[in-house]
Amino acid sequence: MAQEENIKKNSIISLLSLFFHSGYAAVLGLIANLILTIVLSPKIYGIYVLTLAIIPFLNFFSDIGLAAALVQKKDVSDDDIRTTFTIQQLLVITVLAIAFVLTPFIRDFYDLPSEATHLYWAVLFAFFLSSLKTIPSIKLEKSIQFQKIVLVQIVESTIFYVTVSILALMGFGLQTFTIAVIIRSLTGTLLMYYLSFWFPQIGISRISLKTLLSFGVPFQTNVFLALIKDDLILFYLGKVVGLEGLAYIGWAKRWAESPIRIIMDNVSRILFPIFAKIQTEKERISQLIEKVLRYQTLILAPTFVGMALLLDEAVELIPKYSKWEPAIPLFYIIILSAFFSSYSTPFTNLFNAVGKVKTTFKFMLYWTVMSWVSIPLFTHFFGLYGFPISLVLLSLTFIVIVPIARRIVDFKFVPQIIPPIVSSLIMGVAVYFTSYFGVSWLHVGVSIVTGIITYTAALYFLFKINVVTEIKSFLKYE
Repeated sequence: MAQEENIKKNSIISLLSLFFHSGYAAVLGLIANLILTIVLSPKIYGIYVLTLAIIPFLNFFSDIGLAAALVQKKDVSDDDIRTTFTIQQLLVITVLAIAFVLTPFIRDFYDLPSEATHLYWAVLFAFFLSSLKTIPSIKLEKSIQFQKIVLVQIVESTIFYVTVSILALMGFGLQTFTIAVIIRSLTGTLLMYYLSFWFPQIGISRISLKTLLSFGVPFQTNVFLALIKDDLILFYLGKVVGLEGLAYIGWAKRWAESPIRIIMDNVSRILFPIFAKIQTEKERISQLIEKVLRYQTLILAPTFVGMALLLDEAVELIPKYSKWEPAIPLFYIIILSAFFSSYSTPFTNLFNAVGKVKTTFKFMLYWTVMSWVSIPLFTHFFGLYGFPISLVLLSLTFIVIVPIARRIVDFKFVPQIIPPIVSSLIMGVAVYFTSYFGVSWLHVGVSIVTGIITYTAALYFLFKINVVTEIKSFLKYE
Protein backbone atom coordinates (compact mmCIF):
# COMPACT_ATOMS: atom_id res chain seq x y z
CA MET A 1 0.00 0.00 0.00
CA ALA A 2 2.82 2.36 0.87
CA GLN A 3 4.51 1.54 -2.41
CA GLU A 4 1.27 2.26 -4.31
CA GLU A 5 0.91 5.65 -2.59
CA ASN A 6 4.54 6.43 -3.38
CA ILE A 7 3.93 5.66 -7.07
CA LYS A 8 0.89 7.95 -7.05
CA LYS A 9 2.79 10.75 -5.35
CA ASN A 10 5.81 10.50 -7.65
CA SER A 11 3.55 10.26 -10.70
CA ILE A 12 1.70 13.48 -9.89
CA ILE A 13 4.89 15.36 -8.98
CA SER A 14 6.58 14.11 -12.15
CA LEU A 15 3.62 14.95 -14.38
CA LEU A 16 3.22 18.44 -12.92
CA SER A 17 6.97 18.97 -13.29
CA LEU A 18 6.82 17.95 -16.93
CA PHE A 19 3.85 20.25 -17.54
CA PHE A 20 5.64 23.11 -15.82
CA HIS A 21 8.68 22.60 -18.01
CA SER A 22 6.49 22.38 -21.10
CA GLY A 23 4.71 25.59 -20.20
CA TYR A 24 7.96 27.33 -19.39
CA ALA A 25 9.67 26.04 -22.52
CA ALA A 26 6.60 26.91 -24.58
CA VAL A 27 6.75 30.55 -23.46
CA LEU A 28 10.49 30.74 -24.11
CA GLY A 29 10.06 28.90 -27.38
CA LEU A 30 7.27 31.24 -28.43
CA ILE A 31 9.43 34.29 -27.83
CA ALA A 32 12.49 32.73 -29.47
CA ASN A 33 10.50 31.38 -32.41
CA LEU A 34 8.95 34.79 -33.00
CA ILE A 35 12.39 36.40 -33.01
CA LEU A 36 13.85 33.72 -35.29
CA THR A 37 10.98 33.77 -37.77
CA ILE A 38 11.02 37.56 -37.84
CA VAL A 39 14.80 37.96 -38.21
CA LEU A 40 15.68 34.89 -40.27
CA SER A 41 14.53 34.05 -43.79
CA PRO A 42 12.28 31.03 -44.43
CA LYS A 43 15.19 29.31 -46.23
CA ILE A 44 17.48 29.49 -43.17
CA TYR A 45 14.62 28.31 -40.96
CA GLY A 46 14.08 25.45 -43.44
CA ILE A 47 17.74 24.41 -43.11
CA TYR A 48 17.30 24.31 -39.33
CA VAL A 49 14.17 22.12 -39.66
CA LEU A 50 16.04 19.79 -42.04
CA THR A 51 19.06 19.50 -39.74
CA LEU A 52 16.95 18.71 -36.68
CA ALA A 53 15.33 15.85 -38.61
CA ILE A 54 18.72 14.09 -38.52
CA ILE A 55 18.70 13.73 -34.70
CA PRO A 56 16.02 11.00 -34.48
CA PHE A 57 17.95 8.90 -36.97
CA LEU A 58 21.12 9.24 -34.93
CA ASN A 59 19.20 8.28 -31.79
CA PHE A 60 17.71 5.23 -33.46
CA PHE A 61 20.99 3.80 -34.67
CA SER A 62 22.63 4.49 -31.29
CA ASP A 63 20.15 2.28 -29.42
CA ILE A 64 18.57 -1.07 -30.24
CA GLY A 65 15.75 -0.59 -27.73
CA LEU A 66 17.86 -1.35 -24.67
CA ALA A 67 17.00 1.94 -22.93
CA ALA A 68 13.26 1.30 -23.29
CA ALA A 69 13.80 -2.28 -22.12
CA LEU A 70 15.46 -1.01 -18.93
CA VAL A 71 12.43 1.18 -18.19
CA GLN A 72 9.97 -1.64 -18.93
CA LYS A 73 11.85 -4.23 -16.87
CA LYS A 74 10.73 -4.42 -13.25
CA ASP A 75 14.07 -5.42 -11.69
CA VAL A 76 17.23 -3.98 -13.22
CA SER A 77 20.70 -5.34 -12.35
CA ASP A 78 24.12 -3.74 -12.65
CA ASP A 79 24.83 -6.09 -15.55
CA ASP A 80 21.77 -4.74 -17.36
CA ILE A 81 22.95 -1.16 -16.95
CA ARG A 82 26.58 -1.94 -17.87
CA THR A 83 25.51 -3.89 -20.96
CA THR A 84 23.14 -1.17 -22.14
CA PHE A 85 25.76 1.56 -21.79
CA THR A 86 28.50 -0.43 -23.52
CA ILE A 87 26.38 -1.46 -26.51
CA GLN A 88 25.01 2.04 -26.85
CA GLN A 89 28.43 3.67 -26.93
CA LEU A 90 29.74 1.21 -29.50
CA LEU A 91 26.77 2.07 -31.69
CA VAL A 92 27.16 5.81 -31.08
CA ILE A 93 30.79 5.83 -32.17
CA THR A 94 29.93 3.83 -35.31
CA VAL A 95 27.01 6.09 -36.22
CA LEU A 96 29.03 9.27 -35.66
CA ALA A 97 31.82 8.01 -37.91
CA ILE A 98 29.37 7.20 -40.72
CA ALA A 99 27.51 10.50 -40.30
CA PHE A 100 30.73 12.48 -40.46
CA VAL A 101 31.85 10.70 -43.64
CA LEU A 102 28.48 11.49 -45.25
CA THR A 103 28.94 15.26 -44.76
CA PRO A 104 29.93 16.07 -48.39
CA PHE A 105 27.04 14.03 -49.80
CA ILE A 106 24.43 15.74 -47.60
CA ARG A 107 25.86 19.19 -48.33
CA ASP A 108 25.84 18.64 -52.10
CA PHE A 109 22.44 16.91 -52.25
CA TYR A 110 20.61 19.87 -50.68
CA ASP A 111 23.08 22.51 -51.92
CA LEU A 112 23.72 23.72 -48.38
CA PRO A 113 25.99 26.65 -47.41
CA SER A 114 29.14 26.08 -45.33
CA GLU A 115 27.37 27.36 -42.19
CA ALA A 116 24.94 24.43 -42.49
CA THR A 117 27.88 22.01 -42.35
CA HIS A 118 29.00 23.54 -39.05
CA LEU A 119 25.46 23.16 -37.67
CA TYR A 120 25.44 19.52 -38.79
CA TRP A 121 28.69 18.84 -36.95
CA ALA A 122 27.41 20.63 -33.86
CA VAL A 123 24.36 18.35 -33.88
CA LEU A 124 26.65 15.30 -34.09
CA PHE A 125 28.65 16.53 -31.09
CA ALA A 126 25.45 17.19 -29.13
CA PHE A 127 24.24 13.71 -30.02
CA PHE A 128 27.35 12.14 -28.47
CA LEU A 129 26.92 14.10 -25.24
CA SER A 130 23.23 13.20 -25.14
CA SER A 131 24.08 9.50 -25.27
CA LEU A 132 26.08 9.91 -22.04
CA LYS A 133 22.91 11.08 -20.27
CA THR A 134 20.94 7.91 -21.02
CA ILE A 135 21.76 5.83 -17.93
CA PRO A 136 21.46 8.69 -15.37
CA SER A 137 18.15 9.64 -16.96
CA ILE A 138 16.82 6.06 -16.90
CA LYS A 139 17.69 5.74 -13.21
CA LEU A 140 15.53 8.78 -12.51
CA GLU A 141 12.79 7.55 -14.82
CA LYS A 142 12.66 4.13 -13.15
CA SER A 143 12.03 5.79 -9.80
CA ILE A 144 9.51 8.18 -11.48
CA GLN A 145 11.52 11.24 -10.47
CA PHE A 146 10.88 13.19 -13.63
CA GLN A 147 11.15 16.47 -11.73
CA LYS A 148 14.95 16.11 -11.79
CA ILE A 149 14.94 15.32 -15.49
CA VAL A 150 12.71 18.36 -15.92
CA LEU A 151 15.23 20.57 -14.11
CA VAL A 152 17.88 19.59 -16.66
CA GLN A 153 15.45 20.29 -19.49
CA ILE A 154 14.52 23.68 -18.06
CA VAL A 155 18.17 24.72 -17.87
CA GLU A 156 18.79 23.40 -21.39
CA SER A 157 15.73 25.18 -22.77
CA THR A 158 16.64 28.46 -21.08
CA ILE A 159 20.20 28.41 -22.37
CA PHE A 160 19.19 27.38 -25.89
CA TYR A 161 16.33 29.85 -26.40
CA VAL A 162 18.10 32.79 -24.79
CA THR A 163 21.24 32.09 -26.83
CA VAL A 164 19.44 31.76 -30.18
CA SER A 165 17.40 34.88 -29.50
CA ILE A 166 20.43 37.02 -28.67
CA LEU A 167 22.61 35.67 -31.49
CA ALA A 168 19.83 35.99 -34.06
CA LEU A 169 19.29 39.63 -33.12
CA MET A 170 23.07 40.15 -33.38
CA GLY A 171 22.97 38.87 -36.97
CA PHE A 172 24.75 35.52 -36.59
CA GLY A 173 22.39 33.88 -39.10
CA LEU A 174 22.61 30.07 -39.26
CA GLN A 175 25.59 30.05 -36.86
CA THR A 176 23.06 31.07 -34.22
CA PHE A 177 21.89 27.47 -33.98
CA THR A 178 25.39 26.01 -34.12
CA ILE A 179 26.62 27.89 -31.05
CA ALA A 180 23.37 27.38 -29.11
CA VAL A 181 23.33 23.60 -29.74
CA ILE A 182 26.88 23.17 -28.39
CA ILE A 183 26.33 25.28 -25.26
CA ARG A 184 23.05 23.53 -24.51
CA SER A 185 24.45 20.01 -24.82
CA LEU A 186 27.50 20.69 -22.62
CA THR A 187 25.44 22.27 -19.86
CA GLY A 188 22.73 19.59 -19.92
CA THR A 189 25.17 16.69 -19.68
CA LEU A 190 27.08 18.16 -16.76
CA LEU A 191 23.89 18.96 -14.84
CA MET A 192 22.40 15.49 -15.42
CA TYR A 193 25.47 13.82 -13.93
CA TYR A 194 25.35 16.20 -10.99
CA LEU A 195 21.73 15.27 -10.21
CA SER A 196 22.00 11.54 -10.97
CA PHE A 197 25.65 10.57 -10.92
CA TRP A 198 26.64 7.29 -12.47
CA PHE A 199 30.22 6.31 -13.15
CA PRO A 200 30.36 4.82 -16.67
CA GLN A 201 31.16 1.12 -16.65
CA ILE A 202 32.11 -1.07 -19.59
CA GLY A 203 31.04 -4.69 -19.94
CA ILE A 204 28.60 -6.96 -21.76
CA SER A 205 26.57 -9.73 -20.10
CA ARG A 206 25.14 -12.23 -22.57
CA ILE A 207 22.24 -13.08 -20.25
CA SER A 208 21.31 -9.43 -19.74
CA LEU A 209 21.68 -8.64 -23.43
CA LYS A 210 19.41 -11.52 -24.44
CA THR A 211 16.72 -10.50 -21.94
CA LEU A 212 16.83 -6.82 -22.88
CA LEU A 213 16.80 -7.54 -26.61
CA SER A 214 13.64 -9.66 -26.31
CA PHE A 215 11.74 -6.43 -25.61
CA GLY A 216 14.15 -3.92 -27.11
CA VAL A 217 14.29 -5.21 -30.68
CA PRO A 218 10.50 -5.21 -31.30
CA PHE A 219 10.26 -1.84 -29.56
CA GLN A 220 13.07 -0.37 -31.64
CA THR A 221 11.50 -1.74 -34.79
CA ASN A 222 8.49 0.46 -34.04
CA VAL A 223 10.83 3.40 -33.51
CA PHE A 224 12.46 2.69 -36.86
CA LEU A 225 9.08 2.72 -38.60
CA ALA A 226 8.22 5.99 -36.86
CA LEU A 227 11.46 7.46 -38.19
CA ILE A 228 10.67 6.43 -41.74
CA LYS A 229 7.13 7.77 -41.36
CA ASP A 230 7.81 11.09 -39.60
CA ASP A 231 11.42 12.14 -40.18
CA LEU A 232 12.63 10.55 -43.39
CA ILE A 233 9.63 12.09 -45.13
CA LEU A 234 11.02 15.53 -44.23
CA PHE A 235 14.15 14.81 -46.29
CA TYR A 236 11.89 13.87 -49.19
CA LEU A 237 9.79 17.03 -48.80
CA GLY A 238 12.92 19.18 -48.51
CA LYS A 239 13.97 18.00 -51.94
CA VAL A 240 10.52 18.01 -53.61
CA VAL A 241 8.96 21.25 -52.28
CA GLY A 242 12.26 23.02 -51.53
CA LEU A 243 13.71 24.39 -48.31
CA GLU A 244 11.28 27.33 -48.28
CA GLY A 245 8.31 25.01 -48.72
CA LEU A 246 9.71 22.77 -45.97
CA ALA A 247 9.96 25.84 -43.75
CA TYR A 248 6.24 26.56 -44.25
CA ILE A 249 5.38 22.94 -43.43
CA GLY A 250 7.69 22.98 -40.39
CA TRP A 251 6.23 26.27 -39.15
CA ALA A 252 2.63 25.08 -39.50
CA LYS A 253 3.37 21.68 -37.97
CA ARG A 254 5.22 23.17 -35.03
CA TRP A 255 2.41 25.53 -34.06
CA ALA A 256 -0.41 23.08 -34.79
CA GLU A 257 1.20 20.29 -32.75
CA SER A 258 2.51 22.47 -29.90
CA PRO A 259 -0.39 21.51 -27.56
CA ILE A 260 0.30 17.83 -28.34
CA ARG A 261 4.00 18.28 -27.57
CA ILE A 262 3.13 19.98 -24.28
CA ILE A 263 0.30 17.68 -23.20
CA MET A 264 0.56 14.24 -24.78
CA ASP A 265 4.35 13.91 -24.93
CA ASN A 266 4.55 14.50 -21.19
CA VAL A 267 1.60 12.21 -20.44
CA SER A 268 3.25 9.49 -22.55
CA ARG A 269 6.52 9.73 -20.64
CA ILE A 270 4.62 9.14 -17.41
CA LEU A 271 2.15 6.54 -18.72
CA PHE A 272 4.74 4.08 -20.02
CA PRO A 273 6.52 3.42 -16.68
CA ILE A 274 3.19 3.55 -14.77
CA PHE A 275 1.47 1.07 -17.10
CA ALA A 276 4.55 -1.14 -16.82
CA LYS A 277 4.32 -1.12 -13.01
CA ILE A 278 0.56 -1.92 -12.90
CA GLN A 279 0.35 -4.01 -16.08
CA THR A 280 -1.50 -6.88 -14.32
CA GLU A 281 -4.10 -4.65 -12.63
CA LYS A 282 -6.81 -4.21 -15.28
CA GLU A 283 -9.17 -2.09 -13.16
CA ARG A 284 -6.50 0.48 -12.30
CA ILE A 285 -5.39 0.67 -15.93
CA SER A 286 -9.01 1.23 -16.99
CA GLN A 287 -9.46 4.09 -14.52
CA LEU A 288 -6.17 5.66 -15.59
CA ILE A 289 -7.04 5.50 -19.29
CA GLU A 290 -10.42 7.15 -18.71
CA LYS A 291 -8.78 9.94 -16.71
CA VAL A 292 -6.20 10.53 -19.42
CA LEU A 293 -8.88 10.70 -22.13
CA ARG A 294 -11.02 13.02 -20.03
CA TYR A 295 -8.29 15.48 -19.05
CA GLN A 296 -6.49 15.56 -22.41
CA THR A 297 -9.76 16.41 -24.18
CA LEU A 298 -10.69 19.02 -21.56
CA ILE A 299 -7.43 20.80 -22.38
CA LEU A 300 -6.79 20.05 -26.06
CA ALA A 301 -10.26 20.62 -27.54
CA PRO A 302 -10.66 24.30 -26.48
CA THR A 303 -6.99 24.99 -27.15
CA PHE A 304 -7.19 23.80 -30.75
CA VAL A 305 -10.43 25.67 -31.41
CA GLY A 306 -8.98 28.89 -29.97
CA MET A 307 -5.75 28.56 -31.98
CA ALA A 308 -7.69 27.93 -35.21
CA LEU A 309 -9.73 31.11 -34.67
CA LEU A 310 -6.91 33.44 -33.64
CA LEU A 311 -3.70 32.39 -35.40
CA ASP A 312 -4.27 34.30 -38.64
CA GLU A 313 -4.95 37.46 -36.64
CA ALA A 314 -1.77 36.97 -34.61
CA VAL A 315 0.26 36.58 -37.82
CA GLU A 316 -1.21 39.84 -39.11
CA LEU A 317 -0.48 41.72 -35.88
CA ILE A 318 3.10 40.54 -35.27
CA PRO A 319 5.65 42.79 -37.07
CA LYS A 320 7.34 41.24 -40.14
CA TYR A 321 5.34 38.04 -39.69
CA SER A 322 3.29 38.29 -42.88
CA LYS A 323 5.92 36.16 -44.67
CA TRP A 324 4.40 33.12 -42.91
CA GLU A 325 0.88 33.69 -44.29
CA PRO A 326 1.32 30.90 -46.91
CA ALA A 327 1.65 28.44 -44.01
CA ILE A 328 -1.67 29.34 -42.31
CA PRO A 329 -3.87 27.04 -44.47
CA LEU A 330 -1.43 24.21 -43.75
CA PHE A 331 -1.82 24.94 -40.05
CA TYR A 332 -5.62 24.59 -40.23
CA ILE A 333 -5.35 21.11 -41.73
CA ILE A 334 -2.56 19.86 -39.46
CA ILE A 335 -4.38 21.00 -36.31
CA LEU A 336 -7.21 18.62 -37.17
CA SER A 337 -4.72 15.80 -37.58
CA ALA A 338 -3.08 16.63 -34.26
CA PHE A 339 -6.37 16.40 -32.39
CA PHE A 340 -7.34 13.03 -33.88
CA SER A 341 -3.87 11.53 -33.39
CA SER A 342 -3.91 12.44 -29.69
CA TYR A 343 -6.36 9.57 -29.19
CA SER A 344 -3.86 7.00 -30.45
CA THR A 345 -0.98 7.93 -28.13
CA PRO A 346 -2.28 6.56 -24.79
CA PHE A 347 -3.08 3.20 -26.34
CA THR A 348 0.24 2.66 -28.09
CA ASN A 349 1.83 3.27 -24.68
CA LEU A 350 -0.55 0.71 -23.19
CA PHE A 351 0.32 -1.89 -25.84
CA ASN A 352 4.06 -1.43 -25.25
CA ALA A 353 3.83 -1.44 -21.46
CA VAL A 354 1.84 -4.69 -21.24
CA GLY A 355 4.22 -6.40 -23.66
CA LYS A 356 2.02 -6.29 -26.78
CA VAL A 357 4.71 -4.61 -28.86
CA LYS A 358 3.62 -6.56 -31.95
CA THR A 359 0.25 -4.74 -31.88
CA THR A 360 2.03 -1.40 -31.93
CA PHE A 361 4.29 -2.72 -34.69
CA LYS A 362 1.31 -3.53 -36.93
CA PHE A 363 -0.06 -0.01 -36.61
CA MET A 364 3.36 1.55 -37.12
CA LEU A 365 3.85 -0.57 -40.25
CA TYR A 366 0.46 0.57 -41.58
CA TRP A 367 1.19 4.25 -40.82
CA THR A 368 4.63 4.02 -42.42
CA VAL A 369 3.48 2.34 -45.63
CA MET A 370 0.47 4.64 -46.00
CA SER A 371 2.63 7.72 -45.34
CA TRP A 372 4.99 6.86 -48.15
CA VAL A 373 2.10 6.05 -50.47
CA SER A 374 -0.19 9.00 -49.70
CA ILE A 375 2.29 11.85 -49.09
CA PRO A 376 4.20 11.59 -52.41
CA LEU A 377 0.90 11.01 -54.26
CA PHE A 378 -0.94 13.94 -52.66
CA THR A 379 2.13 16.18 -52.86
CA HIS A 380 2.24 15.51 -56.61
CA PHE A 381 -1.40 16.61 -57.03
CA PHE A 382 -1.80 19.21 -54.26
CA GLY A 383 1.73 20.53 -53.67
CA LEU A 384 2.30 21.76 -50.12
CA TYR A 385 -1.20 20.67 -49.11
CA GLY A 386 -0.46 17.02 -49.84
CA PHE A 387 1.45 16.51 -46.59
CA PRO A 388 -1.21 17.84 -44.17
CA ILE A 389 -4.04 16.06 -46.02
CA SER A 390 -2.17 12.78 -45.59
CA LEU A 391 -1.71 13.47 -41.87
CA VAL A 392 -5.47 13.88 -41.38
CA LEU A 393 -6.24 10.58 -43.12
CA LEU A 394 -3.62 8.72 -41.08
CA SER A 395 -4.78 10.26 -37.79
CA LEU A 396 -8.22 8.68 -38.22
CA THR A 397 -6.65 5.30 -37.34
CA PHE A 398 -7.65 5.94 -33.71
CA ILE A 399 -11.12 4.70 -34.72
CA VAL A 400 -9.60 1.23 -35.12
CA ILE A 401 -7.13 1.44 -32.21
CA VAL A 402 -9.73 2.15 -29.52
CA PRO A 403 -11.72 -1.11 -30.00
CA ILE A 404 -8.50 -3.14 -30.01
CA ALA A 405 -7.40 -1.49 -26.74
CA ARG A 406 -10.77 -2.36 -25.19
CA ARG A 407 -10.03 -6.04 -25.77
CA ILE A 408 -7.09 -5.68 -23.37
CA VAL A 409 -8.85 -3.58 -20.74
CA ASP A 410 -12.44 -2.32 -20.59
CA PHE A 411 -12.97 1.45 -20.52
CA LYS A 412 -15.50 4.06 -21.70
CA PHE A 413 -14.26 6.24 -24.55
CA VAL A 414 -17.10 8.40 -25.90
CA PRO A 415 -18.46 9.67 -22.52
CA GLN A 416 -14.99 11.05 -21.69
CA ILE A 417 -14.59 13.15 -24.85
CA ILE A 418 -18.08 14.40 -25.82
CA PRO A 419 -18.56 17.10 -23.11
CA PRO A 420 -15.25 18.95 -23.84
CA ILE A 421 -15.72 18.72 -27.61
CA VAL A 422 -19.29 20.06 -27.57
CA SER A 423 -18.34 22.82 -25.10
CA SER A 424 -15.36 23.78 -27.28
CA LEU A 425 -17.55 24.13 -30.36
CA ILE A 426 -19.95 26.37 -28.43
CA MET A 427 -16.93 28.38 -27.28
CA GLY A 428 -15.79 28.68 -30.89
CA VAL A 429 -19.13 30.17 -31.97
CA ALA A 430 -19.00 32.71 -29.13
CA VAL A 431 -15.42 33.72 -29.98
CA TYR A 432 -16.32 34.08 -33.66
CA PHE A 433 -18.96 36.68 -32.82
CA THR A 434 -16.39 38.89 -31.09
CA SER A 435 -14.95 39.79 -34.49
CA TYR A 436 -16.65 43.22 -34.49
CA PHE A 437 -13.74 44.45 -32.36
CA GLY A 438 -11.62 44.33 -35.53
CA VAL A 439 -8.07 43.04 -35.93
CA SER A 440 -6.23 44.16 -32.79
CA TRP A 441 -4.59 42.82 -29.67
CA LEU A 442 -7.69 44.04 -27.81
CA HIS A 443 -9.76 41.64 -29.87
CA VAL A 444 -7.35 38.78 -29.13
CA GLY A 445 -7.63 39.49 -25.40
CA VAL A 446 -11.43 39.78 -25.51
CA SER A 447 -11.64 36.55 -27.51
CA ILE A 448 -9.54 34.62 -25.00
CA VAL A 449 -11.59 35.85 -22.02
CA THR A 450 -14.85 35.16 -23.88
CA GLY A 451 -13.63 31.69 -24.77
CA ILE A 452 -12.69 30.77 -21.20
CA ILE A 453 -16.01 31.99 -19.78
CA THR A 454 -18.11 30.32 -22.49
CA TYR A 455 -16.22 27.01 -22.29
CA THR A 456 -16.43 26.67 -18.50
CA ALA A 457 -20.10 27.74 -18.52
CA ALA A 458 -21.00 25.19 -21.21
CA LEU A 459 -19.25 22.42 -19.31
CA TYR A 460 -21.08 23.32 -16.11
CA PHE A 461 -24.61 23.99 -17.34
CA LEU A 462 -24.80 21.33 -20.06
CA PHE A 463 -22.73 18.53 -18.52
CA LYS A 464 -22.49 19.42 -14.81
CA ILE A 465 -18.69 19.49 -15.03
CA ASN A 466 -17.00 21.93 -12.68
CA VAL A 467 -13.53 22.81 -13.95
CA VAL A 468 -12.24 23.66 -10.46
CA THR A 469 -13.48 20.31 -9.15
CA GLU A 470 -11.82 18.53 -12.07
CA ILE A 471 -8.48 20.16 -11.29
CA LYS A 472 -8.74 19.16 -7.63
CA SER A 473 -9.66 15.60 -8.61
CA PHE A 474 -6.65 15.39 -10.92
CA LEU A 475 -4.25 16.61 -8.25
CA LYS A 476 -5.60 14.19 -5.66
CA TYR A 477 -5.13 11.29 -8.10
CA GLU A 478 -7.85 9.16 -6.55
